[in-house]
Amino acid sequence: MKFWFLLFYLFIGACLPAHAQLTVDDPGQRLLVGHSLARYTGPENSDFSIVSSSSAFQSLNRDVPNLGTSPNAIWLRLPIKNNNQQDLDFLLEIAYPLLDEIELYSPSENGAYQSIKLGEHQNFSSRKYKVANYVFDIHLPRKSEKVFFLRIKSTEQVILPIYLSSKRQFVRQMNSDSLLSGIYIGIVFIMAIYNLFLFFSVRERGYLYYVLYVACAGITQMGIKGYSFQYLWPSWPYFATKGPIIFGCLSGLFALLFAGSFLQLSKNAPRSRPIIAIFIAFFVLGTILALTGQTQLAFFVMQVTTGAGSLFVLYLSYRIMISGYKPAKYFVYGWTVLLLGSVVFLLKDYGILDYNNFTSNAVQIASVIEMALLSFGLAYSINILKQENEEAYNRELAISQENARLISEQNVILEQKVGERTRELTESNTSLQTTLEHLKEAQSQLVEAEKMASLGQLTAGVAHEINNPINFVTANITPLKRDINMIWATLDEVERIAFNPDISDNEKQVQIKKFKDDLDIDYLKTEVDFLLQGMGDGAHRTAEIVKSLRIFSRVDEDTLKFADINEGLASTLVILNSLINNSIEVEKNYGNLPRVECYAGKLNQVFMNIITNAVYAINKKFADDSGGKLSIETGVTADESGIFVKIADNGIGIPENIRDRIFEPFFTTKDVGEGTGLGMSIAYNTIAKHHGKIIVESEVGEGTTFTLHIPIQQRDWHQNNPE
Repeated sequence: MKFWFLLFYLFIGACLPAHAQLTVDDPGQRLLVGHSLARYTGPENSDFSIVSSSSAFQSLNRDVPNLGTSPNAIWLRLPIKNNNQQDLDFLLEIAYPLLDEIELYSPSENGAYQSIKLGEHQNFSSRKYKVANYVFDIHLPRKSEKVFFLRIKSTEQVILPIYLSSKRQFVRQMNSDSLLSGIYIGIVFIMAIYNLFLFFSVRERGYLYYVLYVACAGITQMGIKGYSFQYLWPSWPYFATKGPIIFGCLSGLFALLFAGSFLQLSKNAPRSRPIIAIFIAFFVLGTILALTGQTQLAFFVMQVTTGAGSLFVLYLSYRIMISGYKPAKYFVYGWTVLLLGSVVFLLKDYGILDYNNFTSNAVQIASVIEMALLSFGLAYSINILKQENEEAYNRELAISQENARLISEQNVILEQKVGERTRELTESNTSLQTTLEHLKEAQSQLVEAEKMASLGQLTAGVAHEINNPINFVTANITPLKRDINMIWATLDEVERIAFNPDISDNEKQVQIKKFKDDLDIDYLKTEVDFLLQGMGDGAHRTAEIVKSLRIFSRVDEDTLKFADINEGLASTLVILNSLINNSIEVEKNYGNLPRVECYAGKLNQVFMNIITNAVYAINKKFADDSGGKLSIETGVTADESGIFVKIADNGIGIPENIRDRIFEPFFTTKDVGEGTGLGMSIAYNTIAKHHGKIIVESEVGEGTTFTLHIPIQQRDWHQNNPE
């Protein structure tokens, strides 16, 4: 605490008033004329004719008057007397660049007043004297007294350090002010550039917030001194009046962000973050108000938020410092110095401290010290972070070495266990190999069983189909023999009558005709033709069945051949005709297919398995009733690289919960003895062997559709899908 009191007294001691004698007798001096000013207290918004003749002026009695803020123009009267024996040309300097508008009324030789207007609403190039402050020419004849009037208007606080000086003294003072401001701007620039390079090196957000804070604070101080309007935006008067407020709000905002990062508030003071967010919101509000033209309200928001936020952050930094976070001391020292500088600056504005170079530049001096301390604090925090990282690395290294030792010891034990486990696995592997061979044998037997089941179904279907035409032929043999015997008897009787010499020709004809009528020979001819046609149809049907059986079986099924898919489907339907029977309507829509390179016999087995399942599903739904429908459609795919076969039924459908399992081996929903569960698995593997795919669409109670996609040429598939 002694340090803070000592620092405070040093600042106050350097700023105690030093009342020098002011005189207008020596033209070589620089005079502060605040005590000679009088403020107009009459009606507001009065024009010059009323103000100049009014007696409603009240002396200010201060070297540097602070008139606060006012929405109306402020009128001041300044009487000046020249006691010299020569005419004097002075410069009247208002050393407060933040005034929006200032107008000087000077009496001419004939007593009339002339006005000269300056302010931030005019381009900087229109000024006679290219300096940040407002400067007017004052001509005083010898041994004379003149009364000057000033009209001042500003949205910010009106502070009036007004000097009357010769041009030489004015130039000397401007050089001194420019030198001090240049040093300050140079330090700010160096701090910003240096820490910006550090940010690009370490990628720590605190450095970026610090650079933005320093830059905005520097521009704010330049705006207060009038240099931003002079050098940054001399042709933008609108922004010149709002720049100090905007950049003041931005500097406060980035200062809070920097404080949050530097002090690690998320870890050291997490409950303070909502309050910091509120201050940031007020700074954003002040910026928006300034941009929308509400300058006085924006200035008030900026001042209140800056004061409250600075004290709150100082309190936080002090609490964090005493809690043991070492980098916080740099923030406490720097922030305290800045606040002391601000206090000195305010005490100067309210006349408590003397207005001199130190008090007028107190904020800049304190700001430089604060920036340096914060920069040192950033470097210190980075060093602490680096040290913590090194300690963490050493801990990790020690842990890694200990882990390596433990791993080495465990490896020895592990190798022993691996040896034991290897012997056990070798024994288990032998047992598993034997079991695998047994499983392969069982699988082969099951596949053969499925083939035998299919063969039995095929045999039963073929036997049934061939039995019908054979029975038809067999049934026609007996009546055909009878008819042929009757024909032979007719021939014998005709021969007996024809060769009997005792009978005349007419009588022979009568007897032959009578015998033919008795036998009904015409009906006999018709009956023989019918019987022969029936036997021919039966033989032809038998030949067709045998042909379909040959197409279905494909003795060359283990060799890729080009086959007619439509023909294979037709042969499959012939084989399954007895299974389908007349109660199921079969709709065939065969497209014009090219010959497909395939294992034809295996594909026919796929067709038979799918159609058999479809008939099973239809019979489960309709039983012996009519209404069952089986639809078969073929065609070429859209890209013409393959063909599709669509087999649809209107049976019971497949529930969604088992739809993904229908291609699993041994999975079946049929009753015991009705299926092995291998039919669809064999179908899936066969289509996969052809590099095709099966798409299943089903709705319970509505039916199922199987769509098979098969490439036309297997060689083209390998070229388009290289492994």
